[in-house]
Amino acid sequence: MYNSKKQIAIIGAGPGGLTLARILQQAGFEPLIYERESSPTEQSQGGTLDLETHTGQKALQVAGLMKKFEKVCRYEGQALRIMNKYGNLWYENDFQNNEDYSRPEIDRADLRNLLLNSLHPNSVQWGYRLIQAVPLSKNQYELQFEHGEKITVDLVIAADGAFSRIRSLVSQSSAKYSGISMIELSIKNVSNQHADILKFNGSGSMFAMGDNKTLMAQVNGDNRIRVYLGFRMGYNFLDECDITFHEPEIAKKELLKYFDDWSGDLKKYILYANGEIIPRRIYMLPVHHRWEHKPGVTLIGDAAHLMSPFAGAGANLAMLDGTELALSIINHSNLEDAIKIYEEKMFAYAGKMAAITQANLDMFFSDRADEKLEEFFHNIQQ
Repeated sequence: MYNSKKQIAIIGAGPGGLTLARILQQAGFEPLIYERESSPTEQSQGGTLDLETHTGQKALQVAGLMKKFEKVCRYEGQALRIMNKYGNLWYENDFQNNEDYSRPEIDRADLRNLLLNSLHPNSVQWGYRLIQAVPLSKNQYELQFEHGEKITVDLVIAADGAFSRIRSLVSQSSAKYSGISMIELSIKNVSNQHADILKFNGSGSMFAMGDNKTLMAQVNGDNRIRVYLGFRMGYNFLDECDITFHEPEIAKKELLKYFDDWSGDLKKYILYANGEIIPRRIYMLPVHHRWEHKPGVTLIGDAAHLMSPFAGAGANLAMLDGTELALSIINHSNLEDAIKIYEEKMFAYAGKMAAITQANLDMFFSDRADEKLEEFFHNIQQ
């Protein structure tokens, strides 16, 4: 095993970085996580996600957290309905009549708390915004933070997301606009105020598509449905579309114009929204992104293989990365060998999933989405 007294720094307290730290701590290592947020509650952690058997759930098994996960996950959240813009149902997986327990849902905030609470006290240094990492001799790095502190480490692991400050040390690739823009809405207190849309949606997720647009909806554990409107548009769309995002009631009327000929039930997801409206561009790294190994540094999660959300792989792969890297460090006496073994393994599975994700994007956002979707489900049922 690699010397557990060496200084290991993890940049970013997302699912990947927290998983990595948890597994290393179980083996006697004391990594420190440096997170730019000032506290665990500074920012919303977003909606809900499913953890897959061979990725996210595997990570929790290795981390010894499955029993705690099972207490907070929602198996009924696996339910899925997929339809076209007219509300014609193409696919339905009703959890009540399905014995597949492989992809239970968990709110992102609950997952983060589960991982955070499993770590030793003071494992996360909050309010540490990294400016840069400077290579030193002996394969060490000096981490320079916004408030002026400088820290020397033997290994720096980038778990700092799409716009990683570490990625440029190993790769010339940067996050590029995917061609998709999304707008997030919320229907809060949904079971009491809008039981009709909850019945239409089902207990899990609903996905509709047509005309190079998508409408995705997910039931969250806090009695809300999060809604994500997707558009295949140019980079400037969100700036030039004249949607008044800071005035939700006006913005809803403007958004409905983009879905004028969609089913009345689907338009209710916009009509019923009762919270802030959040626009965002979707970014990605090149499919099969990889780099030549450099001593003392590596990447996990979105820093390594940022992809669009159209296969639900982001958090699952980040947790798998954290697991594979931790196990490689634990099981090899030479640190550089351990990192190389992790990187090659990760390049293979992440590249495969990035290709699937891109294929899904191209299928969902197309002029013939209905036909492509029908053909897709016909093929998988053969």
